[in-house]
Amino acid sequence: MARSFRLPDLGEGIHEGEVLSILVSVGDEVKEGDPILEVETDKAAVEIPSPYIGTVREILIKEGDIINVGDVLMTFSNGEEEEAVETEKPVEKPAEPAEVREPKPAQVRAEGPVPASPATRRLARELGVDLRQVTPTGPGGLVSADDVRAFAEKGEKVERVPEAPSERPAEAAPMAFPVPALPDFTKWGPVERVPVRSIRRATAKQMTLAWSQIPHVHNQEWVDMTKLEAFRKNHKAEIEEKGGRLTHTVFAMKAAATALKTYPKFNATLDTEAGELVIKHYFHIGVAVNTDDGLIVPVIRDVDRKSIVELSIELNDLVQRTRGRKASLEEMQGGTFTITNVGPMGGGFFAPIINYPEVAILGMGSTSMQAVVKEKEENEYEIVPRLMMPIVLCIDHRVLDGADALQFIRVLKEALEDPEELLITMI
Repeated sequence: MARSFRLPDLGEGIHEGEVLSILVSVGDEVKEGDPILEVETDKAAVEIPSPYIGTVREILIKEGDIINVGDVLMTFSNGEEEEAVETEKPVEKPAEPAEVREPKPAQVRAEGPVPASPATRRLARELGVDLRQVTPTGPGGLVSADDVRAFAEKGEKVERVPEAPSERPAEAAPMAFPVPALPDFTKWGPVERVPVRSIRRATAKQMTLAWSQIPHVHNQEWVDMTKLEAFRKNHKAEIEEKGGRLTHTVFAMKAAATALKTYPKFNATLDTEAGELVIKHYFHIGVAVNTDDGLIVPVIRDVDRKSIVELSIELNDLVQRTRGRKASLEEMQGGTFTITNVGPMGGGFFAPIINYPEVAILGMGSTSMQAVVKEKEENEYEIVPRLMMPIVLCIDHRVLDGADALQFIRVLKEALEDPEELLITMI
């Protein structure tokens, strides 16, 4: 009897992926934990490990296939160890308070691989931690690097308070309207059909979700970047020697963290089922990165605790690894606010779509020298050249109002135009 291997739940709402490569062939002997597939999700490229020890009997997929959680991907031949797993049945015994019974290794393997990113798996191997013994705290049962470190340091399972089961309201009658069928375009000339896959497919799904669920409101402003740009040019070479890039995005991240702390409702998620606003007391900022495959949003964690130097180095490294598809799934998760900067490509004002389930996003355009009216003295003005940058703050109107957006922009604008506090963090 062959054993089937199904695509496991990879966490954080990931339901499907594209097969990038198949790392084994029919007849190959594999051990538990050996990589057998590489799958690209909307977050990152992920290695899928084998949950069994045995021989690959069938491979039911090919490179380029779109696979869903629960789909059968391969089957493994039935060896002695596997047969023991199939036939062995746990003995039902009443629980004894004085004794904690651990599941048998064979039973654990039968449940499939432990959801964890390749980076977390490498960390577990380095620390000698068995992922099956670590209690996950990530979404969808994902074991995070923090879980592994905590287990290694304490030598015990990470404690997690289980959530009480909640009654979900019955679904109302659907209000989705059918999409009309497309016409036959070949009537008017030759056409070509190209499969929508990988990041572009994931982007389409995410944008449809965000646009259908969030009522967007956009607020725009000009920011005088003259002082900040002078500082950036003075320290650009120094930062590059340390492996960083001192970009406008780095300063915007730090300014945004200040604004998020001042107005915490921007650092939240609306739980519509519970009727609650989930306010996060951590500041993990996602940065939209343009790649050859499409737009990807890696996340820089704890921006409020890091200096401009640290952020410039970390962001540069993460952007390069994201463009090379080397960033881990874990590095794409957990964002609380997103920044997208089209300035390097020459873009100006634009209206970004909020990265669901966040409630706000900041769009930055390219800087340009403009003639600006400045007050010299009371009732006396002069026209001076200033380096100006357009910004757009998009908010979820279910959570935030226009007045909230104006206050947030004011804090952001003041931090960027008079960067003294940001510059102090350079030391």
